[in-house]
Amino acid sequence: MNIDQLIQYLGAEDLLSYQSKTIPKELLHLPSPSFIDEVYSISDRNPQVLKSLGNLFGHGRLASTGYLSILPIDQGIEHSAGASFAANPIYFEPEHIVKLAIEGGCNAVATTYGVLGAVARKYAHKIPFIVKINHNELLTYPNKSDQILFGTVREAWNLGATAIGATIYFGSSESGRQIIEISQAFAEAHSLGMATILWCYLRNDAFKREGIDYHLSADLSGQANHLGVTIQADIIKQKLPELNGGYKALNLGDSSYGKLDERMYTELSTDHPIDLCRYQVLNCFAGRAGLINSGGASGKHDFAEAVRTAVINKRAGGTGLISGRKAFQRPFKEGVELLNKIQDIYLMNEVTIA
Repeated sequence: MNIDQLIQYLGAEDLLSYQSKTIPKELLHLPSPSFIDEVYSISDRNPQVLKSLGNLFGHGRLASTGYLSILPIDQGIEHSAGASFAANPIYFEPEHIVKLAIEGGCNAVATTYGVLGAVARKYAHKIPFIVKINHNELLTYPNKSDQILFGTVREAWNLGATAIGATIYFGSSESGRQIIEISQAFAEAHSLGMATILWCYLRNDAFKREGIDYHLSADLSGQANHLGVTIQADIIKQKLPELNGGYKALNLGDSSYGKLDERMYTELSTDHPIDLCRYQVLNCFAGRAGLINSGGASGKHDFAEAVRTAVINKRAGGTGLISGRKAFQRPFKEGVELLNKIQDIYLMNEVTIA
């Protein structure tokens, strides 16, 4: 992709020229080819974890750039297999999931124990595996929101995983149990030499107020990121923020929720999408844990939306994208092309840190 094509995808938005006046980029630990040496290596991570991180950052089209492009497909459980794969039934077959990540030039593939276990001997040495160890299944009636473990950390290690991934529904009634479970799982994964990635999702009906969904608020999702790094996630996966003021909305009337400082909204962020995302990066211990944003649901404008998200993440100081549905719910060749478009953004010198 060249700069003219990029501008065409972005339209009239000022994403390429915008200069952030909130958090100076000098305060952040920004992605670079030497990120593991300069940031992870001074932590308490053991040499085997550093080796695993090196495998993640050293694979695919973005190898040795400090950026990540990951294909995540756990929707067979999270969203039900029929609903997820009806658009492209080849992905009922686990091998096609791994092939899409390889052909798409990804750093790694993130999916379930079942998928990776089914093809481990053929592919574990060809692309880094990330085993997603917990899920929210949709067969219990009525449906409920609760991430439960589907296997053990040792099983992930045995099938050749480079890293494990997990989700915590911060703000949910089950979040306390999930924090304890995943903290323990991450400690075991690190002891075995695997890296850790946390899906830091918010989940509570109270976060929706007067038709506004504050699950996508920078202040709430930023705090979720902070909690994720606290339990020693090496990489944080978060949805791209679309607004701010979640704490304010939940503190209206007689309610009392959390803590806030007005400077969170006046000095540490603005309503610009790059500043909202930068606030998420700041909460990842100023970028010590890389922030990867999700690609979102598939629709008519997948290519433009994926490119826009990549530009925002990169210019904010993020570490990359984890994009699933936009890729696997399209024909295989289009899925490869979409993944490559995302990667092009992180390879373009014209797209700089704001």
